[in-house]
Amino acid sequence: MLYDFSILATGAELVKDRAIEVSKLVNDSTNTSGALLEVSQLEYAYGAVKALKSIDLTINDAECVCVVGANGAGKTTLARVIGGVYNSRSGEVLFRGARIPRHTHQMVGIGIASVLEGRRLFAGQTVRVNLELGSYGIRGDSSKEERLAEILSLFPRLAERLNQRAGTLSGGEQQMVAIGRALMANPRLLILDEPSMGLSPKIAGEVFDSLRALKPKGLAILLVEQNAELAFELADRVYVLQYGQVVKVGSVQEIRELDHIKLSYLGGSPDHLDSIVMDGSIDVVNEPGGV
Repeated sequence: MLYDFSILATGAELVKDRAIEVSKLVNDSTNTSGALLEVSQLEYAYGAVKALKSIDLTINDAECVCVVGANGAGKTTLARVIGGVYNSRSGEVLFRGARIPRHTHQMVGIGIASVLEGRRLFAGQTVRVNLELGSYGIRGDSSKEERLAEILSLFPRLAERLNQRAGTLSGGEQQMVAIGRALMANPRLLILDEPSMGLSPKIAGEVFDSLRALKPKGLAILLVEQNAELAFELADRVYVLQYGQVVKVGSVQEIRELDHIKLSYLGGSPDHLDSIVMDGSIDVVNEPGGV
């Protein structure tokens, strides 16, 4: 999705100051669990339809956690609740030991940045402007330029297109801008929702190669992705979501070896997992009768 806009919001400074206040609250809190992100008994519903059911999930510093599942499993909803786009029905999301704020503009201030499905770029603005919008919480022009240089080294294609309008870029290049904009805020946790969607295998591979280069720098990643092959190359642990609940958690190797994962996400039919869950061949981690 692309947006046309010509005038930046005049309240940007107010948003930045509020984000800094929230960041101070998080920094002053004590994290006793040791996890960077801790999700407990999270629930969300669209009207009477439960989309998330008693979700438990943790992410540690510098860890990439991947969430896989069929369409409608609740993956995007989970990413949006953790990212502050949706407010949960019940349950708790802690980041560095403190509850996440209830407004999306405050998330960047505490160290969480999201790349939502659809990219959501400002089509009429240049690549540079789109990237710089992600750095409103960074103080000092020199710091912003240093951060921009880091992003351009990660995505060299963008260096050639800094003055080009975002709406004229290819889909893969737009995805690079969206990820780069999120990284401009120098987050501790990056949430990615279907980053390979609509991309050719070659471009998707380039995007994931860039993401892999971020892991040694200590960035934690929550990755929602249909392309399990790509996701498993990046992830440290995997959560399998089905009908809004976690049905399996394990290392990439453990999840790879499960027959239903091989069939459903590594070359077989995505519907196969449905039958395995329904016939009891897979243990449900949360809510035993909730599938």
